[in-house]
Amino acid sequence: MKKIAKTLLLAGIILSLFLGPVFAGGSKESASASGKTVIEVWSEDRHDMEYVEAKVAEYNATNTDNIQINLTIISDNFRNMLQMAFGGGTAPDVAGINAIPINMIASTGIAMPLNDFIANSPEYQKVNDPYNQIYEGTNAQNGNIYWIPTGMRSGVRVIYNKSLLEQCGYTEIPKTLSEYIDMAADITKQGNSRFYGIGFTNASPFERLLEMVSEMSGIYYYDYVNGRFDFSGYKPVLEEGRRFFTENIAYPDQQGVDNMRALFSVGMFALWSNASQEAAVFTEQIPVQGFEWGVAELPTLTGEVTGALETTPSKGWGIISSTKHPEEAWKVIEFFQSEDFLKGYLEAGYCLPSTDYMASIIDSSKTGRLADFALKPYETVYPKPPAINLSGDDYRTVFWNTVQGYIDIDDAIADLNKRYNEALDADVASGSATRLVIKDYDPLHPDQGTPEYLTE
Repeated sequence: MKKIAKTLLLAGIILSLFLGPVFAGGSKESASASGKTVIEVWSEDRHDMEYVEAKVAEYNATNTDNIQINLTIISDNFRNMLQMAFGGGTAPDVAGINAIPINMIASTGIAMPLNDFIANSPEYQKVNDPYNQIYEGTNAQNGNIYWIPTGMRSGVRVIYNKSLLEQCGYTEIPKTLSEYIDMAADITKQGNSRFYGIGFTNASPFERLLEMVSEMSGIYYYDYVNGRFDFSGYKPVLEEGRRFFTENIAYPDQQGVDNMRALFSVGMFALWSNASQEAAVFTEQIPVQGFEWGVAELPTLTGEVTGALETTPSKGWGIISSTKHPEEAWKVIEFFQSEDFLKGYLEAGYCLPSTDYMASIIDSSKTGRLADFALKPYETVYPKPPAINLSGDDYRTVFWNTVQGYIDIDDAIADLNKRYNEALDADVASGSATRLVIKDYDPLHPDQGTPEYLTE
């Protein structure tokens, strides 16, 4: 029945994209008769739906701008739905567009730049600090700003079983990757198949630990200064990472992420790595049983942080360029990104604050374990490397196969450098991509450089 209902819902949404002007026109006329301008808003998020719907109802009942928000949640095929609606003339006025690639919303003209609206809104600037949240290739392109984050998902952290560590003689997480692996190996040895030092999911395991260790060690897969892909720096991390398998340290079965979370929650392994979404997972979705769990920073190659840890901006609202009510659409965005709205949203634990102002306003005691994932000074958003038409496995797949011993490390790096740069050169030559160059790139502050886009 659920599958049938879902299919009918999807079919109804698709039908509405083409017949929408007939039905939406009638509802807007009705609303206009009551003196209100209807602003259609689309979101793909269900996890925060209860809070957002309640605040929208409050806004509709109390705002003095004569605006009525019609909120629609589309959790399946959101990107395609938005493209189809835009092409068919039934797109919303405002949409949550943070998960949509910037090329799609900028180059195709689906979303309009917000620069002028932001410049003329002091209150929005105070709350959202927009000029310090411009991330090239993520929410901005060529000087145009399309959305500003309302929050952040943290970079990866070490999540650990305090009881198991103490039982095995450890009280803190080591600073170097080598010592971290040594500790995991010792815990596995002491566990004698009853428990293990560390567990990995089969879903993007390289990203969830070793890639982020590499970032904090100043290693990244794109050479911004020269505008080329370069995977050479990963060699020492891959050599250390292989120990998880050559020394039989890791829990001997990689499963889906929720299965591995469940195994951690009952004490089958001591170390797990993931981002701030685990705060809710281990307190509500898959509660930890019978032990206290801690959160710590990742180790690095040398024990020093020499590069930025990548974070993910969340919940950004944009104005769809086909709107007939851009001023009212902006007022709706001001509402979604107001101090009042964001205070409740952040205190409910939906994401971390992305500005110092909101961090100072919220009561962090209400956010539960999310407070343990508070952003570090070295966390930021990287400029997006060029999107290319790559043939073969991506670097995360190749590197995890390398860690497991299936591919030689030098061969893997040579193959990736060749395939990625051949694809980049071909796409730049064809005009389907541009070469991003940041001559003043700083690995600790990748978001602060001056980007250039080259056509050769």
